[in-house]
Amino acid sequence: MSSSIRLGTSSWSSKDWVGPFYPPGTPAADFLSVYATHFDAVETDATYYRIPSREMVRSWAKKTPDHFVMTAKFPHSICHAGEGSLPDAEKLLDIEGTIEDRNRFLRTMSELGPKCGPLLLQFPYFNKRVFSHAKPFFEKLDMYLSVLPPDFRFAVEIRNKTWLRPELMEILRRHSAALVLVDQAWMPHGDELPKRIHPLTSDFLYIRLLGDRRKIEEVTTTWGREVIDHSDRLARWAKVIRALAPEVHETFAFANNHYAGHGPSTVRRLRALLERDGP
Repeated sequence: MSSSIRLGTSSWSSKDWVGPFYPPGTPAADFLSVYATHFDAVETDATYYRIPSREMVRSWAKKTPDHFVMTAKFPHSICHAGEGSLPDAEKLLDIEGTIEDRNRFLRTMSELGPKCGPLLLQFPYFNKRVFSHAKPFFEKLDMYLSVLPPDFRFAVEIRNKTWLRPELMEILRRHSAALVLVDQAWMPHGDELPKRIHPLTSDFLYIRLLGDRRKIEEVTTTWGREVIDHSDRLARWAKVIRALAPEVHETFAFANNHYAGHGPSTVRRLRALLERDGP
């Protein structure tokens, strides 16, 4: 199978990157166009907090080359829905209650045209006060995915590690949605998943390198350089990508600042590991 591998960061808007990544003096309005000279994909984190205007998304498309791809997170109102830190089990993934936000989000992202990559349903960790067990969430997810339009691609991130089991995989495969493989403090590494499930549920692979937010913020709260050495974990991710990429049409891998301290450096390290063994 012909497969492409796209690497990038989660957002492009960090002012701490001016100097280490963006040339000194680069205005914020030029960040995306400069970013796109280094990487061919980016994950849009801001859409989780606010649905952008269609004019803004059109401007993103204009600032990037034809081969560039942008992924984006579904709104908070759909994947979390709680007023505070605790998710609202009744409101999240409620089809009728969130239809307006869903439609506005999809219409907005359609302004990217062929540059629109997978759209991410990122769920928080659910404690037993939210869902006492996985079944009610799985039922809601199954129903929600069934009514999504087929002209977009979707990825699903689960942060309850015990929920990564065959029932979830069956739901995702039924709707051709990708399971997000995530490097996060309490979640299994991507190379550990095949011991319990086959992690591919769609024709694309989606990886997110998130790290341990609490741990890294004990070291730094600025994001201009790497402060944690994840060389061993990145080498393992390179092997995961090498093993799984031939089974899909496209692979996406994104790193955020909280992974090692500087997202662009993490991506470059991963790219170097992949290029070391071939193009």
